[in-house]
Formats: sequence, structure tokens, C-alpha cells
Amino acid sequence: MNIIKTLTSQAIPGMIVAEDIYTKDHYLIIAKDTVLTDKIITRLKFYSITDFYIYCEDNLVKEETEYFENTFYTEIKKSESFRRFHIAYQNTLNDLKSSIEDLINNNNKVDTDKLFSDVSKIIYQCNTNIELFNMLHCMRQYDDTTYIHSLNVALICNIMGKWLDFSPEDLEVITISGLLHDLGKILIPEDIIKKPAKLTDEEFSVVKTHTLRGYRLLSEKDIDERIKNSALMHHERCDGSGYPNGLISHEIDPFAKLIAIADVYDAMTCARVYRGPLCPFEVINLFETEGYLKYDTKYILTFLEGIVQTYIHNNVRLNNKMEGEIVLINKFDLSRPVIMCGDQFIDLSKHRDLYIEALI
Repeated sequence: MNIIKTLTSQAIPGMIVAEDIYTKDHYLIIAKDTVLTDKIITRLKFYSITDFYIYCEDNLVKEETEYFENTFYTEIKKSESFRRFHIAYQNTLNDLKSSIEDLINNNNKVDTDKLFSDVSKIIYQCNTNIELFNMLHCMRQYDDTTYIHSLNVALICNIMGKWLDFSPEDLEVITISGLLHDLGKILIPEDIIKKPAKLTDEEFSVVKTHTLRGYRLLSEKDIDERIKNSALMHHERCDGSGYPNGLISHEIDPFAKLIAIADVYDAMTCARVYRGPLCPFEVINLFETEGYLKYDTKYILTFLEGIVQTYIHNNVRLNNKMEGEIVLINKFDLSRPVIMCGDQFIDLSKHRDLYIEALI
């Protein structure tokens, strides 16, 4: 049986894993011969597994998954506020591309004031954090480019900075850090990044050098050191399982720790060809159950609690198809709040067979 390598970003439900998949510290994530599901693919992204081996796609197992149109986001897309947000987002995206191209091709300086001003034009379109999160979910593309992903991470980092009571100066730095964290990917040769066929082992290795490439470019610029370190360290993890240097908690720049959380959250919640955006509560659950050793405790708790608080009083659908309103947060079980369904209160922390399937 033929075995080929695939990018996690190209994985789809039904593929069959051809080898055991381990983290850098030899923790088994997925066993050989496992049939991929959407949740398993999300778990691979969570562990920053960039690539793995599968059996030839001729052996793809058809996954029967029930997909519901998310009316919550569909309604947002019809609103006038989303139309304005979409215009501001697209304009900023175009400005970002132009600025990055000048930086790479003409060795221009990094104009952090302009970059922050461009991002702020999007932020000003939203009155609250929940509105910004909702708008971002509606902007998801099936194949997020580096520019779209970087802009999303910058916006998420801006929200995180506010939740952490950052000074205006630090808030600007963390936003720019998010914007430039993946700069190195743009420096990867296009024939590798856009290659329609499967990448070779050597080409996969080249893709993983994006952290070093981005850092080298930024290291020559007159900008805050935390921006440079974020480009280098955003794939490092507190337990030493990340790359490129396998750093542990105290060795990682605090801003890079924040970028790591926003980076993974955006990657896991983006739309896929076979589904719309993932429900935030599914991602929160994954962070809760498997993320406390990998991410800085202070930052991850603040982030998760902040997200959950933004969705209080939102209507949701449970996996048993009951619908209700989030009325109370369980601080020690954030992905499992109390839901009011009619005149019944369901505490998801006490009903482990139930979970939030979608926002409605």
C-alpha cells in the first residue's frame, strides 16, 4: 500500500494515518491506522503537527458527518455593520501586502505606526470584543493565506492585550507582533508554498524554517525586540515540545507566548472545505484538556475566560439538538457553561455527555 506525506492544512476527514504520530517529546497523539475526523485534524493543529504520513488517497474512507449551516454567522453576514467591517478588513489587507512587499523587496524600514494605524481601522468598526470575534469568524476563508492569518492573529492579540490590561505602548507592540509573526512564510520559495503536489521531506523542512527566516529579516530592523522574538519563538511551547529551539517556559519571550495562543486559535477555528468555522467552545475544550502544559497558564486562562465571557447570553445548540441561552460560566470548566433551555437549566459541567455544538 502506497504511503504519502500530507500537510495538516491539507488533511480532510476520511484519510487514514499511516504511522503513529508523536509530539517532539514522544507523546502519542494519533495511532497508526486511525481514520481522520474533523476533531482529530483540529487536535493535530493544536499540537502544531505540520505534516504526517497517510495511506494513498485511493484508500480514503468516506466520513459521514452531519453539517448544519450556522445561521448565527449567516445573519451577521447580512448586516450593514459586517459590510463596513468587510470593506475595512479588505483595505487593511491590501495595505499590509504592500507594506510587506516593500519590506522584503526594497529592504524598507518597518513603519510600526502605519501598520498599527491600518489595523486600528478594523478595530474601530466594532463596538465590543464579541462583535470583533464574530466578524472574524465570518471572514474565514477555506485556504487562509499568510496575510489573512497574520491579520487575524494581530486582531486577536489586540483583544488579548486589552484583557491583560496592557499599556497603550504594549498594546501596539503585541498587535504588530501578531501582524509580523509569520513574515518568514512569505520568504519561503513560491514553488514550495504553492506546490500543487505533495511536498518532499526536504521541502517540509524548508517550510519549518519560516521562524528563522522571519527573525533574520526583522533582526536588522529598528523595532521592539519582542516583535523580533515573536517571529522566532511563536512555535515554541512551555513544555519544550516546540520549535525551532525546543525552549521551555522561562526561555520564551512573553509576547511570543501570547502569539502562540492566538496563532493556534485562529488556525483551529478557520473554515475548512468540508465545514464552516469551528465552534469556539470546541476549541476552548481542547485548550482546557490538553493546553495547560504547553501554554503560559496566566495567558491561556485569561484568553479562554475572555472568550467565554464574550459569549454569555448567546444562544447555542447542544449536541442533542436542544437549544438555549448561555446564562452562567463555570470558571473551572470554561467550555461547559450553564445553559437555560426553556424553563430548564442544564449545567454542562455535570452532564459530560452534552456539549455546545454551535452558536445560533
